Amino acid sequence: MPMVKAKSTKKPTVPHRTKRLPKGPHGGIELLLIWPVEYLGKQGDVVEVKRGYAMNYLIPQGLATIATDHHKRMVDNHRAEIEAIEKARLAGLQSLAADLARQSITIEANANDEGHLYGSVGATEVANALKRNNFHIAADQVRLEGPLKELGLYTISIHLGQEINAEVKVWVVPSVVEEGADETQQS
Repeated sequence: MPMVKAKSTKKPTVPHRTKRLPKGPHGGIELLLIWPVEYLGKQGDVVEVKRGYAMNYLIPQGLATIATDHHKRMVDNHRAEIEAIEKARLAGLQSLAADLARQSITIEANANDEGHLYGSVGATEVANALKRNNFHIAADQVRLEGPLKELGLYTISIHLGQEINAEVKVWVVPSVVEEGADETQQS
């Protein structure tokens, strides 16, 4: 006779659901910010967010951790160090903003005789031009009111973090056509 296994009445545990996350007063999850998060809080703040935002973005990106009593005590003990680090980071961003304000970058683009571009210059082109000048700025930090569609001088805002912005002068100039390339096309 084959042996029949007895069925267990106990439900199997799912690893990610075994620990309860600390709930805040409004029903969200309490997290301790490891890094400043724009529109949410600064480093060391205890914030309450929705479960999906916590589990899918903040915790996996290393921006926050679960706000346990132990973590809260550690932050309270190291509050002065955290503030010193934040001040140094802000000073670095302000220095970068001052350096960017002294910059003038040039972007070449194809244009017609009236100065209208055949395409447009967007945040990606501005970020790439700044990278060529050794400023590592992401395209999402470039704040344009719309794509640049004409030749000329523009003042563009760069968002560096928190409330620090810099303005950069951007020259959009026509592309230089090489003489040899023009002659070969006419032949």
